[in-house]
This record gives sequence, structure tokens and C-alpha cells, in this order.
Amino acid sequence: MDVASPPLSTGPDATGTSAVRPSRTVLRLSLHAAWILALAILTELRVGRFGFHPSDQGFILAQAWRVLHGEVPHSDIISARPLGSAYLHIVDFVLPGPLFFVSSVLSMLEIILATIAFTVLVTRRRVRDWGPGLTGLTAAASLLNLNAFPLMAWHTIDGIFLTACGAWALDRGLREGKAWPRRLGLVLLGTAVFVKQSFAPVPLIALFWLLLHPSTRDGAFRTGRWWARLAWDLLALGAFLILYLGIVLVDGGLGAMAEQLTGGVPAYGERLLGLWLENPETLTRPPVRGLPLFAIAGVLLALLGIFRDRAGTAGAIAARLLLLAGVAVVVGTVVDGHFTGASRWADVLWWILGVALLVNWAATRRFPRMGALVFATGFMTSLSWGNDTPTLFTGTLALTAILLLADALPPLPAPSRRIGLAGATAMGLVAVLASGWAVVAHHDEAAYLDMAHEKLTEDLGTVTPSMRGIRTNPGTFAYIAQIQDCVTRFPAARTAVLPDNPFAYPAFGLRNPFPLEWPLPLEIVADAPQRMLATADELNRDGDYLVLFQTVSMPTLTKGGPVPAEVAGDAPIFDYLGMENALRTRLTGQTVTCGSFIGKWVPRP
Repeated sequence: MDVASPPLSTGPDATGTSAVRPSRTVLRLSLHAAWILALAILTELRVGRFGFHPSDQGFILAQAWRVLHGEVPHSDIISARPLGSAYLHIVDFVLPGPLFFVSSVLSMLEIILATIAFTVLVTRRRVRDWGPGLTGLTAAASLLNLNAFPLMAWHTIDGIFLTACGAWALDRGLREGKAWPRRLGLVLLGTAVFVKQSFAPVPLIALFWLLLHPSTRDGAFRTGRWWARLAWDLLALGAFLILYLGIVLVDGGLGAMAEQLTGGVPAYGERLLGLWLENPETLTRPPVRGLPLFAIAGVLLALLGIFRDRAGTAGAIAARLLLLAGVAVVVGTVVDGHFTGASRWADVLWWILGVALLVNWAATRRFPRMGALVFATGFMTSLSWGNDTPTLFTGTLALTAILLLADALPPLPAPSRRIGLAGATAMGLVAVLASGWAVVAHHDEAAYLDMAHEKLTEDLGTVTPSMRGIRTNPGTFAYIAQIQDCVTRFPAARTAVLPDNPFAYPAFGLRNPFPLEWPLPLEIVADAPQRMLATADELNRDGDYLVLFQTVSMPTLTKGGPVPAEVAGDAPIFDYLGMENALRTRLTGQTVTCGSFIGKWVPRP
């Protein structure tokens, strides 16, 4: 399946090809840059900006807001994960435009670039050599990677992006003998673990890749120049480690960091690894039923690859029919999964990729290392509390499985260039349109933790400029407008909105005095309860604070309300583990109400 254009000629001729080639390269790269940027913006305009939930859709931005104001990870900010994403997303505040809109576009750019990077690694084809087929398939895979997920800054997206782009740069640097892409790749790969612990294997993979690559082994242990190169490479791999630990160490927070990062509930990927083990009958139900069908097609394709000389032309044709069957199974798995994590469709695609790896290995007699890297990244992506499945990686899993099967095909005479180009173009276009339609249709039916498209009638830009263009339902709009009214009526130097409102801090420019943005039960690690209560005592002593407590639960907002216009000062507040009620009792400020919120307020002296 040739879905890429042939490489450009490198030889000069009498007509000046050597002078024309750079301009053609620039044109091709410009066209690729154009579709990447266009896809990111269009996805945000049509999908990402519709629907908003006050909880996780501002979590990473809230942490970045604190880091931007000089707060130190683990000393000032309690976190069960390293706060590498908080540093990465400082850029969201720098770029012009409404914060939440710009941040969403950047997240989609991360998804697209990560998808491109893995496609380059698996196909071994430079982006500038891609034709419309591979370009369309990659764009479609990017949309499938988003699927039903909200378009927002998120640490898992950062981890995938750093892994993919770091591997892309490292691979190029090692193959071409260039220092700057090699070291850039090492910096990115070394940073991946600091956005989320589940990406801890990434620096180890990078280290083994570096040490075992032929270009690195050449001259090993022989010259001082080799040792100097290795030292600089290791420094690049550990650059973010040195920066992050240095910041924490200077503030005296290493002990707190160790307690916080080891104090959370571990995730082992047991649901992914045991997809059908608890109930083998699952293999006969959608979407898992596609896995045995794909395995059957894969085994037959592997046999045809092993015995390609005996099978001849008939075998090569049969192999292509099996490839079509495999593609149909992948597409059917996506359709059967309905983009819902509960169906475990992403798990099925991960296992399908595992089968494709073995098929490719058997048929080509070479281990598909880049496909294995995709497989490993899928597992790391699944290590999560709330979404323990590689849902954010589905498009790349599906595309890689198809590409590995295609690579295992016995050779056949290629069609004419015109026919091949037309077929590839049609395939890429159909893939983009189908995946785009599916993503839009699902988000229109029910945006993430929000309502159907036609019910998202309110623009949050009328509440705060940082959220211009973001649409939500009238209930959530009223809830967010009440927060804005509260902080206007009761100004204070330090303001908290507890518990499920991390978005409020960057959206309204508030400074949270507590060490947690979002005190979910799983996020409360180490000495978080004691530090939260100690902060309340500090607020009582210093004054000039406003602490708001929500009375409306997040599931209520997901359904569009109701959000009361006013509540009594003694109304019950929403509380997870008794933390919010303990703080409410401990704070000595005057009780105030505004909309559905109850607050404790001490005005400026």
C-alpha cells in the first residue's frame, strides 16, 4: 500500500534541478504546515470550544498559573504527579488570544504532531515525501486520537507528544549523524516522565536506544571525543531532571516531593492486560470480537509472507485481501466502540497492534522496533486513574496496525503513478471525512461532561475575556457567572473556589492560597489534609481572603442544572471527604452568599 509520494530526486541536471529542489521542498513543507495548523484551528472551532466543565478543563492551566507566579512544585503546590505540564503550558498564557481557546488549539497541535511523528517513525518516510494518502490517513488518525476527549491542556497529551516528537528527533539525529536533533530528542524524552509517572520508561528507552545504536557504538570506549559526546548526550537527557530537581531542592521540597509522588494510588494497566481474561466470552462481543478475527487474518497473512516464493502472484493477491479484512476489523472496532471508554475499544486496538507486530515480524523477518515503541506508548497512556485505557492514542494504534500489515505484504507490480496517486488521494480523503464526521457527530450528541450541541447556547466570553468563544449550557454558564459576581462583590488578595473549580484561577486571575487546585480524593496525597487546614489558620491570622464553597455538584452541571439563584448561608456544601466542611468550620471570616455559592470573607483592612 504505497500511500506516499516517491522521494524527490537528489541529483542535479542541466535544467537546474539542484536549484529547483529546495523550493519544492519548502513548498511541500509549507503545505504540510498549513494543513496541520488548519486542522488544529478547525477542530477547535467546530468541536473543542463547544462544551465546558469547570473541573478538569482548567486543571493543568491552574497549575501553570501558579508556576507562572513563582510557586514551587511540591513545596507550594501539592501534586501526586510531577508538574512538568505546568511548566510546558506557561506558553498558553504567552500567546495572544483568549486563554482557553488558545490552549485548546495548542493541545490539538500536540495531538497532530505526535501522530505525525509516530507515522514518520513507523513508515521511515520524511513528511516532505508524503503523498495525499499518508497525509490523509495521519490527519484522520489525529482526529481519532481526540475522539470523545475534551480538547484541553492535559498531562497525558503532553506525555504522548514528548515521547513521539522526542523519538522522531532522536531517530533523525542518530541516522543522519547530527548533534542538535539528537540532543533535542533526548531533552524531550527526558522531560516526558515529568508530566506523568506512567511515562517513566521513556528515558530508559531513550538511553538504551542511544547506547545501542550503531552510530553510537562506533568508536565506543576508544576516544575522549566519544566520551565527551556521550556526556553531552546524557546531560541533554537529564536536562529537565536537573532543572526540576534544582528548583525543588532550592526550596527544600525534595522530601515533600518524594512523599507526594509515591503517595498516590498506583496504576498497573491490569484492565488493559486482562481484557478478556476474566470473561473469555467477551471475545465474541463487540468491540472485542474484532480481536480474534484480526488474529486469524494476521496469521494467514504471516504465512503468506513466510512462504511468499511458493505462493506467487495468487498469494500476493490473497495477502491484499487479508489486508482489507484487517482494515475492516480495525474500522469495525472503532464503530463498535462508539468512542466510549467503557466499551474498551481502545484496549482492543492496542491488542490488535500487538498482533500486527508479530505478523510483521514473522513476514519480514525483522523486528518492527518503531511499531513496538508505539505499542509501549499505548500501554503507558493507559496508566491512569480516571481513564485507564489508551483512548487518547486510538488513531495512532489503528494506523500503526494497518501500516505494519501493509509492510508485510508480498510484492506485486505497482500500478501506474496516476492510478496510484488517485487511489491514495481517495483513500486519504475518505479517511479524513469519515473520522471527522464521527468526531463531530459524537461531540454534538454530548460534549464531554456537558450537553448536546444545540443546548450549548451561552458564550463564556461574556463572563471573562479569557474564555471568549467557549460555549456551554445555560446552567453551567450561570454557575460560572456567579463565580465572577462573587469575586467582584467580595474582592480579596487570595481567593479559593472549592472543590471542583480549578479553571477559576487562570480564568479570573485569582491567587489560590491553598496548596491544591482540585482536592479530589485521589489528589489528596501525603500531608495534604494537614496543610489545607494549616492554610486556613494562616488565612484567619492574615485576613484579606475569600473562600467560596460550591453547593452544586458537578454531575448536576453536566445535566445543565438546576443552579439556584441564591442559597442560604447555612445551606449544605458539596464535599468529598469532609475537607470542605472542615475548612468552612475553621475559617473565621464572615459568611457571605452569592448565587449558589457560600463563602467566608475577610475584606482588605
